[in-house]
Amino acid sequence: MKVAVDLHIHTALSPCGDNDMTPNNIANMAFLKGLDIIAITDHNSVKNCEAVINCACKKGIVVVPGMEVETKEEVHVVCLFPTLEEAKKMQEIVYSALPVRENREEIFGQQLVLDDEDNPLEQERRFLITAADISVDDVFSKVEELGGVAIPAHIDRESYSIISNLGMIPDYLNITCVEISKMCSCESFQIQHPYLDRYSFIRSSDAHYLWDILERESFIEVEELSSEGLIRALKKNSYKKIGFI
Repeated sequence: MKVAVDLHIHTALSPCGDNDMTPNNIANMAFLKGLDIIAITDHNSVKNCEAVINCACKKGIVVVPGMEVETKEEVHVVCLFPTLEEAKKMQEIVYSALPVRENREEIFGQQLVLDDEDNPLEQERRFLITAADISVDDVFSKVEELGGVAIPAHIDRESYSIISNLGMIPDYLNITCVEISKMCSCESFQIQHPYLDRYSFIRSSDAHYLWDILERESFIEVEELSSEGLIRALKKNSYKKIGFI
């Protein structure tokens, strides 16, 4: 079946995310926009995934637990997992690799952990919007071990992308899919980088505000409407399985 997806959405846990990016607001906006599967990918943390999963379930929307890891090379990687259990294991790895530094909310913004009624449970004190002491290679290895899929984020951007920071995509990594930004022309970008023909492409919003969440414009063929089904599809490396309108 073909499903509409947005696989890169931040909540109010990300300091750069708007405080209106609460579990219920995200679930309701995804429902209004007709999405079937979304992924919650806060910076270096999965603490709001469970609440969004619970809220979206009531709307018939599948939520893939994930995070956007910033590696020590300052490369952003979207990491998606089949269950919350594996996502939490990755969080432990990333937390242990983050610098011992507290967030300064007056500069970077709040980092709100919320329940499924949008009530604040805590403010995450760790400084999340920074590079963890973990390499690109290790991120892909750890995510693979946990049964997930790692996707180089917004590869068309001039910062925090694997191409801008490393100059290329290492061919020894088990990469099947790459992400482009909401406004990027896939065709033009592939002409500039013809070696990318070997990868599937997915377009995501990288939403930090509710209105940035995608409409029904990015699609993928899945055999099963679930996190596991989505991850299996992303690992197939077939461009025909992923498309845009």
